[in-house]
Amino acid sequence: MSPELAFVLTLALRMAFAAAFVVTASVVTERSGPVIGALIATLPISAGPSYVFLALDHDAAFIAEGALASLPINAATIFLGLTYVVLAQRHGALLSCLTAVAVWLVLATVIRSVQWSLAGGLIANVVAYAICVPLLARYRHAKMPPIRRRWYDIPLRASLVAMLVATVVTTSSWVGPKVSGIIALFPIVFTSMMLILHPRIGGRPTAAVLANSAWGLIGLGIAIAVLHVAALQFGSAIGLSLALATCIGWNLGLWWLGRRKVAGAEPQV
Repeated sequence: MSPELAFVLTLALRMAFAAAFVVTASVVTERSGPVIGALIATLPISAGPSYVFLALDHDAAFIAEGALASLPINAATIFLGLTYVVLAQRHGALLSCLTAVAVWLVLATVIRSVQWSLAGGLIANVVAYAICVPLLARYRHAKMPPIRRRWYDIPLRASLVAMLVATVVTTSSWVGPKVSGIIALFPIVFTSMMLILHPRIGGRPTAAVLANSAWGLIGLGIAIAVLHVAALQFGSAIGLSLALATCIGWNLGLWWLGRRKVAGAEPQV
């Protein structure tokens, strides 16, 4: 087998694996309501596969530097969510989504121009979430209507995430770890949810999913910081495993706290 053919086949396999993972998670999200859906959507279901494939091609220092670039980008994602949530109350899917993505791209451009430290990235996240979480609170509750899936839903989602993975894998060697870390954290799951759910169930229920995602994104930011530190200290495999465990543990904790809150609110018999 020629090297070119081997590369194409390997890339296709990586794209298919990542697409299947994201599609499965997004289908579960649609069926679980805005709260559980948000917890699933904020797991690293698109960034995770991208980083795994980067780790197969690059050393731990590359992964650590990429994570350092991803950390402030996580702060940009919450502003994307806030922009969409506010606009979706009154406007259509296309305007709301494109404006939110434009905000993310502007912030990503600014972030790329700065040389970030771990402390700086963490501070950016603290400031962003201190601003956005209170503003999103009023939009968290909305009834999720029944969803009728259309024939193009799964192909669209699969194509979006496959293109993201292909972009990260094929460009990482010449754009470097900083840009790779930024691309890896492009909010492909949120974007696909905006474009697919909004026309079918309305802006407010879709916005509720993203509004509920704020606390989950905090956990993702912590996981990225863990990846940066752990990859340098213990290597990529352990760093990625610890980052994933951090995300899952954080979201399970949020789910448990939510269950306790609901149980405490129920009238005692």
